[in-house]
Amino acid sequence: MHRRRLLLAAALCGTLLLTACSGGAADPAADGPVELTYWAWAPHMDKVAEIWNASHPDIHVTVEKQASGDSLVPKVVNAVNVGVAPDLVQAEYQALPTLVANDVLVDIADRTDGLGGRFAPGVWQQVTLGSDAVYAVPQDTAPLALFYRQDLFRQYGLDVPTTWAEFADTARELRRKAPSRRLTTFSAGDPGLFASLAQQAGATWWTGSGRTWKVALDDTPTRKVADFWGGLVGEGAVDNRPMYTDEWSKALDEGTQIAWVSAVWAPGVFTSYAPSTKGKWAMAPLPQWNAGESVTGSWGGSTTGVTAGAAKAGHTDAAVEFATWLNTDPAAVAALVKEAGIYPAATAAQTGGALATAPDFFANQPDFYTRAAEIAKTTAPAAWGPDVDVAYSAFKDAFGKAAQDRSDFSAALTAVQRYTLAALQRDGFTAAGQASRRPSGAASR
Repeated sequence: MHRRRLLLAAALCGTLLLTACSGGAADPAADGPVELTYWAWAPHMDKVAEIWNASHPDIHVTVEKQASGDSLVPKVVNAVNVGVAPDLVQAEYQALPTLVANDVLVDIADRTDGLGGRFAPGVWQQVTLGSDAVYAVPQDTAPLALFYRQDLFRQYGLDVPTTWAEFADTARELRRKAPSRRLTTFSAGDPGLFASLAQQAGATWWTGSGRTWKVALDDTPTRKVADFWGGLVGEGAVDNRPMYTDEWSKALDEGTQIAWVSAVWAPGVFTSYAPSTKGKWAMAPLPQWNAGESVTGSWGGSTTGVTAGAAKAGHTDAAVEFATWLNTDPAAVAALVKEAGIYPAATAAQTGGALATAPDFFANQPDFYTRAAEIAKTTAPAAWGPDVDVAYSAFKDAFGKAAQDRSDFSAALTAVQRYTLAALQRDGFTAAGQASRRPSGAASR
């Protein structure tokens, strides 16, 4: 919380008044290339930049490796504040509102005309924050899918669920047939997964911009998701153990957990956590709330944003040119896949080329990336706000206790909403929100 208050203080003190620079001066003519600095955490981004530098002698990009996720946000805010910001920054989608509220990123809409068509609409919406502005170029995404043990589904005569109602029935059927096994687990330590499930259900957690926001983490779609999983945990139809632990790894590897709601990056996790199960898993589309629909959420992903520092230096055009190349050029995206191990956000890059062959762990599903690309096209929009870190921390506390006690998830969600709203108001934002009415008929038993 101390880190967050320092971050928001930068927005309140008025020292960053750089929004007017978002138009950016023309990149200056100089005796040598324009020098750009790019802060990123994905591995081997310097190798990708080398491809650019070899073919663009007028614009040279230097990659500086940074810590990932939340650690980077306060660092880049402070860098802009003291005038030593990079020109470009790798930023997670949920971090964009915080960076915009702190005047870190500039609007590049006038330099990205037509670019949105290269990405799934739900992905592009996340870099516009629901407005006409564009604050970053999508880099990678992580569409959700259902991963399941083909051999054990056959052994127990289970059908792959296509709806969440079928998912609940499958969890109960497995428990009846094999009391020592569970279909999956609900991990209260992973708010990103819960957020992506709420995203699929149609949740709109934050709306607004700048200093004025409405908070609705307990909206009707989210309560539906909370009641569904809380019901399954409460009756013991799914496990409540956290993910990424030795116990969880053993459950996957030994087959006492036979399915996992995860993202397209799951094969790498299986390789580390369930090595003996290679070739036994398959990927299917995420179950739907209504039969016949096709919608998914995204668990993770990042963007490339242009900073106020680049605008102040007159490097906006050069920075946008690199960000566009990095995330849409075939050679660049192929290098991102190979060197950084990402799943590209650009739809044209999600099949063929570097993704022509299935992950080695999923050699039994040769059309893995073809299926993943079809799923990725259905990514729903997500609505992020300037205090995602606060909401995630509150989620871990409230849902952690509820999952352990197998108690009401709806009450936990109410606590998260109240805490997040109050924190935003304390930090000087104009924020409103209220608890939604609890829907009926979540996971019927």
